[in-house]
Amino acid sequence: MSKGGLNYRLVIFFIAIVFGVGFSLPTFLQTDKGAKISLGLDLQGGLHMLLGVKTDEAIKSKMKSIASSIKFFTDNNDIVIDDLRVKDDLVSFTLLDGDEEKNLDTMIDKIPGIQVKKDKLSYVLSLSDKEKAATKKFAISQAVETIRNRLDQFGLSEPNVAKQGVDKILVELPGIKTIEQEKRARELIAKAAHLQLMAIDEKRADQANTMSEDEAASYGDVILPDSRTPKIKHIVKSVPILDGSMLTDAKVGFSNMNQPVINFTLNSEGAKIFGDFTAKNVGNHLAIVLDNIVYSAPVIRERIGGGSGQISGGFTVKEAHDVAIALRSGALLAPVKLLEKRSVGPSLGADSIKASMLALITGFVLVFLFMIVYYGMAGLIADVALLVNLFLVIAIMSLFGATLTLPGMAGIVLTVGMAVDANVIINERIRELFREGKSVAQAVEKGYANAMSAILDANITTLIAAVVLYAYGTGPIKGFAVTMSIGILASMLTAILGTHGIYQYLMPTIERSKRLSFWFGTKRSK
Repeated sequence: MSKGGLNYRLVIFFIAIVFGVGFSLPTFLQTDKGAKISLGLDLQGGLHMLLGVKTDEAIKSKMKSIASSIKFFTDNNDIVIDDLRVKDDLVSFTLLDGDEEKNLDTMIDKIPGIQVKKDKLSYVLSLSDKEKAATKKFAISQAVETIRNRLDQFGLSEPNVAKQGVDKILVELPGIKTIEQEKRARELIAKAAHLQLMAIDEKRADQANTMSEDEAASYGDVILPDSRTPKIKHIVKSVPILDGSMLTDAKVGFSNMNQPVINFTLNSEGAKIFGDFTAKNVGNHLAIVLDNIVYSAPVIRERIGGGSGQISGGFTVKEAHDVAIALRSGALLAPVKLLEKRSVGPSLGADSIKASMLALITGFVLVFLFMIVYYGMAGLIADVALLVNLFLVIAIMSLFGATLTLPGMAGIVLTVGMAVDANVIINERIRELFREGKSVAQAVEKGYANAMSAILDANITTLIAAVVLYAYGTGPIKGFAVTMSIGILASMLTAILGTHGIYQYLMPTIERSKRLSFWFGTKRSK
């Protein structure tokens, strides 16, 4: 008679039971404490939006960045240029010292995708068609990543942000239920968060409220409104000193008057440009511009080192928080516009949950009963492993804060089938060995050994498919892949290791009873 009792497989199985039940209870009971699974847009309702990307603006933004690079290079190398300006997708300027032409040309040649037209010492720069197409394509992919990062920092669970078509972005936000939440999310998504430090045109500063935009453009300037009083205008140089691409961090702080402000930090290149500019412009004004609005225009009292600054503009705490998120996640190279908005009501989510839960419970009960009827106690042992497998899936998803969608629930249903399939294979191998006249202990041990290769092959190939789905899928497809992957790994633990440990523990009892039809639903061949 084989030795029974506790074994390492059974101990691991008990640990899995405690872990699964313990960490899945907050989800099942919806307690206030503990990690829980979040429901996706299709289950709890939320906001569905389709956004369009104004890719032409990305080209203008890139040309401004190129103009800033040229200004920094010429200032840093004492090369004198005049009339540097950006108009739409062109940068133009005049070199005043012909001896520096070679140095300037070398620098411009290093800028990728640039076309240069020269008339003696007058330069006109533009992007090649290939570079324009690449810039537009990058603007869309950058918008997808930026919006996703903003929404993640905003605190929304598993927002779905994906490119759709050529220049559109699909955004799905689960859990958006109030008008206020919707407004904040939309503003955060649409905010360009384009930070620029710009020089005030000191010669024409007093003409800002009387000068036309065309006249300002003729001097290489732009007119921008004040954040506190839009009627007040500021006239600034169109080429920024530096922009938000050099920003490394932005955090909410409070001024001496206890008003919310945004403290930002620049990278090493930005810090050097900022320091050099302020050193050369003591006594002049510096405009801090966010999305073409001047938030402050302080007088430069001394050189500002360290690469840090502050944005103050009468923010509320929520506004400052959202702006800081937008700045940290990066500026949108191209603005986005709302093309379509649709609210998914909670009634749809409730109906979906009921239908899916009915399918899950019905499938589970039918499989549960079939295993008992067909395999006897072996079927019941498989069902216990199946229950533990379900608890493990929910527990692991809860710990990772995963979002459950309808495809995710389908993944759980599929996992139930795959988990029980492993025990079907094992039980059939055990039955075959009984028919060959093997003892109970031999049949169980060899049954598991013989079934292992088929189970591993099936699970590994399915796991590879799930990994590919996760890598290349989006939104609900990822949810399906995640639940299926977790389910496969959990089933390897419960359906193989767990049930094997139970058989080893019960082996003396099974051998004493000699009732194979009760334990395995079969009889030994004579």
